[in-house]
Amino acid sequence: MSDIVNIRELNELVSSKSDFINLVKKGMDQRIVGQAHLVDSLLIALLSNGHILLEGVPGLAKTLAIKTLAQIIDAKYSRIQFTPDLLPADVVGTMVYSVQKEQFQVKKGPIFANFILADEINRAPAKVQSALLEAMQERQVTIGDNTFALDDPFLVMATQNPIEQEGTYPLPEAQVDRFLMKVIISYPRKEEEKVIIRQNLSREQSPVTPLLRPSDIIDAQKVVEKIYIDEKIEQYIVDIVFATRYPADYGLTDLNGIISFGSSPRASINLAKTAKAYAFLRGRGYVIPEDVRAVCHDVMRHRLGLSYEAEANNITADEIISNILDKVEVP
Repeated sequence: MSDIVNIRELNELVSSKSDFINLVKKGMDQRIVGQAHLVDSLLIALLSNGHILLEGVPGLAKTLAIKTLAQIIDAKYSRIQFTPDLLPADVVGTMVYSVQKEQFQVKKGPIFANFILADEINRAPAKVQSALLEAMQERQVTIGDNTFALDDPFLVMATQNPIEQEGTYPLPEAQVDRFLMKVIISYPRKEEEKVIIRQNLSREQSPVTPLLRPSDIIDAQKVVEKIYIDEKIEQYIVDIVFATRYPADYGLTDLNGIISFGSSPRASINLAKTAKAYAFLRGRGYVIPEDVRAVCHDVMRHRLGLSYEAEANNITADEIISNILDKVEVP
C-alpha cells in the first residue's frame, strides 16, 4: 500500500516539476523546425546529468539546437571548434603571465560554461579529446596548481561528421563510452524543409526569451533521481545488456561472431538514468518498459563492438539492438 501512495506522490511531484518541458519545447520550436528527437535527446541528457554525442551531416541545426536551449535556460554557452592544431590549453585554459602584477594568472578556457558545443570532436588530436573527456567525467579542471569545479548544470554536446573521415582522429571505444547517448539525426521531411526555407528567407526572427534559470534544471535533475524504477525493470535492463555479452543465453545464436564485445556496465547505469528522464518528460513518476525501449538505441549503439563479419555484411549496431529488444522478455 505504501508503494502505491509513494508512486502517487511521485506522480504529483513530477507533474508539478515538469511543467517547464512544454515551455522549453515551444521555445525550441520557434527556432528549430522538426528534429523532435534531437530536442528530446538534449533534454534527456540534461536531466540525466550526462553528455551527448551527435552524428549527422552538416546543416541539421545541431549548433542552433544547443545554443537555443542555453538561451531558454539563461545559461552560459560556449562553442569549441575542434581542429587538428588545437591544444588542450585552448579547451581548459592556461596560466598567463601578467606584467603589471608580475605573476602568473589563470586564464580560463571555453570549457567553463553550462552548455558546451564540441564541434567535430574527431578533428582534434587525442590529447585534446582526452582533456575534454576528463573535464566531462570529473566535472573539474586543473590549471597549474589550481583546481576549479565546473558549473552546474554542465552539458557537453559533441558532434561528428559521418561522411568526411580524412584527417580525423576517431574517438577510441573507451572514450566514446563516456557519452551518455549517441544520437544519429537525419534530414527533415519535405514539409519541414519548406518551413525552414521560409524562416531563413524572412528576416524577422523573434529573439529567444529565457524561460528558466539553471537552478530550475538542477531541481529537475533531483526529481528525476527520485523517479521509481521497479526491480522487474532493473532486471529487464540487465537482460538487454547481458544479451549483448552472451547472446546465445537469450536465443540469439545468430549474433555469435557478429558482436566482438558487449556493452559495459555503463550501459546498464545509463539505460536506467535515461529511462527515468524519459519518464519525467512524459510526466510520470515511475519507469515502464516502453521508456527503456525508447532510449535503448541511443544509449547502446556506441557501446557495441561489431566484428569484421558484421561490417562485411553491413549489419549495424541498431539492427542488433532491435533484435535483442525483440527477443528479451518484456516484464
